[in-house]
Amino acid sequence: MLRRLLALDGVNAICQFRDDGAFVEGYGLLDQPQMERLARFALEYKRIVQGNADQLSMFTQMRGWTPPRGWVVRAAQGTVCSVGNLVCLVDTAEGSINEVMQELNEAATY
Repeated sequence: MLRRLLALDGVNAICQFRDDGAFVEGYGLLDQPQMERLARFALEYKRIVQGNADQLSMFTQMRGWTPPRGWVVRAAQGTVCSVGNLVCLVDTAEGSINEVMQELNEAATY
């Protein structure tokens, strides 16, 4: 299931991690230690996004902010996208973030 995301334009790596941050599996151009660091980054960023969404929900009194479904960090050359416990590294110039997020969303529901 994860490997099919590598077929998307610009996707350089995809990995899955557990709720404790442990690396489960990964595929792509990164080596094992880099995949493990990507998974750890994704877990920590997921926690930050959850905290921010909780605060936003509390301060605005608007429903629907939590739990956040996913997040994107975009830079000039690379973009990191995550949904659930899946994280993907994408070449910003070559990939379609909308397409990647849609595929991540589908893969995360299985």
